[in-house]
Amino acid sequence: MIYVVEDNESIRETIKAYLELAGLTVQEFPGITGVLESLEYKNPELCILDVMLPDGNGFSLAKKIRETNSDIPFIFLTARESESDRITGLELGAEDYILKPFSTRELVLRVQNILKRTDRGNSTNARNGIHEWAAGNHLLRIDEVSHEASLDGQSVHLTTVEWNILVHLAENAGIVISRERILGECLDYGHDGSERTVNTHLKNLRAKLGEGLWIETIRGFGYKFTGKNK
Repeated sequence: MIYVVEDNESIRETIKAYLELAGLTVQEFPGITGVLESLEYKNPELCILDVMLPDGNGFSLAKKIRETNSDIPFIFLTARESESDRITGLELGAEDYILKPFSTRELVLRVQNILKRTDRGNSTNARNGIHEWAAGNHLLRIDEVSHEASLDGQSVHLTTVEWNILVHLAENAGIVISRERILGECLDYGHDGSERTVNTHLKNLRAKLGEGLWIETIRGFGYKFTGKNK
């Protein structure tokens, strides 16, 4: 999982698209809000941080990330060319400091090189598309290659829609996902679908995984996956 923290939507979406084409999973943020909360649920393999953000700056965010996990590598993106800023970034332990505008393909290559050098994201499970999540004493295993899920070693039989919802929520662990977004991205219904449909699928999914164990309802907003990444 790569975190991309960038307030420019066009740049953020372009980076995400290129990274996903390279086989990497991406979670994007338009600002600092939500990043630290997400870190409570899973650690990214690498963070790409814009220096100037609407609710703070990448330098201060990097310091907070370092307090949470000192091993997470990060890359700064910035339009500021001053030597002092570059030195600040490197002093914070950044793996790279890239000036805008930049080549997205080059950025992807730098990300891949950092992951290889730091040996992150190269475990057997990660390579095989297997993700494990913990909740209390329970272990949920999601195999994105075979499209199989198991809970505490027991296979969980899911419908296609239930599978899509589970994977989407898990990929965005700790983030509230609206019913409308689930309709559009997991059921392909867009704005014409019924939110009751989402409620029904979530009810069935929860019954199979254990009520109140993995998916929390945020009233008036949507759902949040609460498992912790192993």
